[in-house]
Amino acid sequence: MPPPANDPLVLALPKGRILDEVRPLLHRVGIEPEPAFDDPKSRALSFGTNLPFVQIIRVRSFDVATFVAFGAAQLGVCGNDVLMEFDYPEIYAPLDLGIGRCRIAVAEPVEMVAKDDPSRWSHVRVATKYPEITKRHFAARGVQAECIKLNGAMELAPSLGLSQRIVDLVSSGATLKANGLVEIEHIADITSRLIVNRAALKTRHPEIQNWVDRFRDATNAA
Repeated sequence: MPPPANDPLVLALPKGRILDEVRPLLHRVGIEPEPAFDDPKSRALSFGTNLPFVQIIRVRSFDVATFVAFGAAQLGVCGNDVLMEFDYPEIYAPLDLGIGRCRIAVAEPVEMVAKDDPSRWSHVRVATKYPEITKRHFAARGVQAECIKLNGAMELAPSLGLSQRIVDLVSSGATLKANGLVEIEHIADITSRLIVNRAALKTRHPEIQNWVDRFRDATNAA
């Protein structure tokens, strides 16, 4: 391994389901977080590891990209939904980790499906936490999208009259079904990527490239 820089290398990881899926990869690349990392009662956001020059921060999935883009973290793991939404030029995403598989989709109440014809839409009102992705998706076929930004509980929007349709991440579809919604359009398949701050890749190239290679080997061995 190349000698570490004087500053610690910071790896930003997302909270939630992806964190569980990334843990085996961390083990395979030789990073073991301190015990507090796995303590459900811990409110800490920054953790040491078995490597004195590697630090982990645990933040919201959308914030992983922000920390990496602005150089507060040199490496991170986030879904390509986040990369599609924010399109940070400061971020390089060299590796698809093959975890966190889901999709971005348009959904509407099941009772609307039989009488709805998406090919005739000219304007749609959509609740979503992905307004940029949503606008680009509909604009590609000449549909104007009015986006209502929500950070969660998208499935409530149609039943409460906020919007007739939503754009959200879908995995099994169980949450949609439980809320009387059905997927009607597929926008993009989503997986989690290893992301790198471009400036750090230049200034700490041997060190960071080594970690990219190790994550690639670990992903291929999965």
